[in-house]
Amino acid sequence: MPESTKNSALPQVHLPHSSLPPLAVLAQRLLGAIGLVLFVAVIAWLQRDGYVDQTAEDGVSFLDALYYATVSTTTTGYGDVVPVSDAARLTTTLVFTPVRVLFLILLVGTTVELLADRSRQAIRERFWRRRLNDHVIVCGFGTKGHTAVEVLRGKGVPAEQIVVIDPREDALERAREHGLAAILGDASQSATLRAAGIEDARAVVVAPDRDDTAVLITLTARELNRQANISSAVREAENVHLLHESGATSVITSSASAGRLLGLAAETPRSVEVLEDLLSIGAGLDLVERDVGEADAGPRGQVVGNDLLVGVVRNDELMRFDDPRTAELQVGDQLICLRSHREAA
Repeated sequence: MPESTKNSALPQVHLPHSSLPPLAVLAQRLLGAIGLVLFVAVIAWLQRDGYVDQTAEDGVSFLDALYYATVSTTTTGYGDVVPVSDAARLTTTLVFTPVRVLFLILLVGTTVELLADRSRQAIRERFWRRRLNDHVIVCGFGTKGHTAVEVLRGKGVPAEQIVVIDPREDALERAREHGLAAILGDASQSATLRAAGIEDARAVVVAPDRDDTAVLITLTARELNRQANISSAVREAENVHLLHESGATSVITSSASAGRLLGLAAETPRSVEVLEDLLSIGAGLDLVERDVGEADAGPRGQVVGNDLLVGVVRNDELMRFDDPRTAELQVGDQLICLRSHREAA
């Protein structure tokens, strides 16, 4: 299939709203229009020797130049009635011209904006795609997807590097209000994932409302990107193996996880408080991952420092902190540690 044909089938990307309210945008346009009038007036006044005022004998004053600027920039021209006194010209400059400018903004400006909206959207999307790389795609912006985005933002992922896919208009509107790019569509379709830049994504969060949908999204995402980290959520534990077979890197069972926390809270409520602390990013305790470089290899005590070692990933094998092999860390190991945000006394 030709590249142009494939790209034309991509769903439309809805980029975040402007941070300015409509009245502020309108005020900006008014100030810009007034600035243009003043710019023309200054140029005309600096070149006043080249202008002739047929109603005056003492040359062109700055007021004359300002009047000339107003009738020129607003395309008013010269009619049968021409103000000749300073008061009339001042009234034309200060009263009539702002009304004309406002009229042009509301009528012509709105019309041009509607006609140019598609082109402007295409230009914004083109620049957005140029900056989109090593990003995270969130499929589903319900409770799970929204919470996943909050965690990503807490981990330092900028909003510009998160793309939301959801088939619901209200979900996309919420995503845009949070400064996220959003795509209306089915994330299990290749065209939708390509519109989100799946080929260049580093991670995909699969958080739909149905388990079968999660399996289809995971299958499609893994087919289009063999390297991305795909984390999927399911309701039922019996579907976990399907997601692993579909290519998910991590699978979270929402119903079972909630059940475990409820059972744990019934017997040891303080333990649940610690787990909730771990789930609150940027405060209390956090789980962090970091690599072991050549300068860090050696006894784990001098590498971990003030962090508390939980596990070590070596050659894609996860070893717990009590594994004797973690006593000596090697180059290329990945450490999973507990880190405290408490400031040192």
